[in-house]
Amino acid sequence: MIKQNSRIPCVIMRGGTSRALFFHDKDLPRDEALRDSVILSAFGSPDIRQIDGLGGATTSTSKVAIIKKSERDDADVDYFFGQVSVDHPVVGKTMNCGNISSAVGPFAVDEGLVEAVEPITRVRIYNVNTKKIINARVPVKNGRALTEGDFAIDGVPGTGAKIQLEFNHPQGAVSGVVLPSGRPLDTIEIDGKTYEYSFVDAANPVVFVHASQFGLKGTESPYEFEARADCKGITRLLETIRGTAAVTIGLAKDIDDAAKNSQTLPKIGIYTEPVDYVTPDGKEIKKEDIDIIGRLFSMGRMIQAYMGTGAVCTMVAANIENTLVNKIVAGGGDGCKKLRIGHPFGIMEVEAELDHSPDGIDVSCAMIGRTARRLMDGFVYVREE
Repeated sequence: MIKQNSRIPCVIMRGGTSRALFFHDKDLPRDEALRDSVILSAFGSPDIRQIDGLGGATTSTSKVAIIKKSERDDADVDYFFGQVSVDHPVVGKTMNCGNISSAVGPFAVDEGLVEAVEPITRVRIYNVNTKKIINARVPVKNGRALTEGDFAIDGVPGTGAKIQLEFNHPQGAVSGVVLPSGRPLDTIEIDGKTYEYSFVDAANPVVFVHASQFGLKGTESPYEFEARADCKGITRLLETIRGTAAVTIGLAKDIDDAAKNSQTLPKIGIYTEPVDYVTPDGKEIKKEDIDIIGRLFSMGRMIQAYMGTGAVCTMVAANIENTLVNKIVAGGGDGCKKLRIGHPFGIMEVEAELDHSPDGIDVSCAMIGRTARRLMDGFVYVREE
């Protein structure tokens, strides 16, 4: 039982273009339902403003990370990620977040879960959700994770110390296979119209569709998209395709079940060929500086930047012949070891070490650079159960 105004140690951290509440596993209840209740109370969910909690009323700022020292030989810490719904009493547990993954290493260093080694501390992270290992290379100074530096990521003001994330063998994170349907390109008929999509599972499963199929340019910002008169209609189509993929991967019984019980996975995004566009904050993105334009959705809303795990999955998709991403990427994508993705607020780069064989693609490691920062620590007060 959680008593009224119980206080629980908590750290608020930004990781990449997301923000999360970080907890030590030992500080939360063992019972899963009670743990979820505590997390929802900490965020103030369900409530579209999350006014009675620490959530930021967006999917990017309504995330939780639960950390403990690992008992595995190949990991230093175990990391559980939860996507906390803003307006439903749901803590999504089937996915990982690449951006929040970048804050796990600094948290582990500062909390004494790993020995701080200058100038770089390697933190081996076991993501409980996807059962995958992530290596984080964390800059350290004076026994603490270094925050300041000259590395910039679009979607975050200023610069910070670069954290290198290495996703080891990211294929089949949820399904165990890189192409859950067995095909690089699938079709679905909705309201008499046929839509093409590619469904790829790497780091997190993502459904890729072409923006033109929905009457979109593909360069729309979240604000522009939500202002469209046909926004709800397009969102319904995307959710139908996403729900179909959820059934394919075994996360839902049918499309209605996917909308209720598998809101976090798979992700879906719209993509198009490189063109010039301007971000909402006035930054000019030139087509020669990007390989593909992508807009990812989370829980029915277009996100403002790009997911780290989504970037890894996009990289893998670019290297699989005949996927939608492979067809879009300049140069065909075969043997693509660096991919530049144009997102609503800028560009995200992802690199990979990979081998091609007659049996397909083997990505031994996919890498992204992020920054992270501890914003606050102390106690969060949660309501009575």
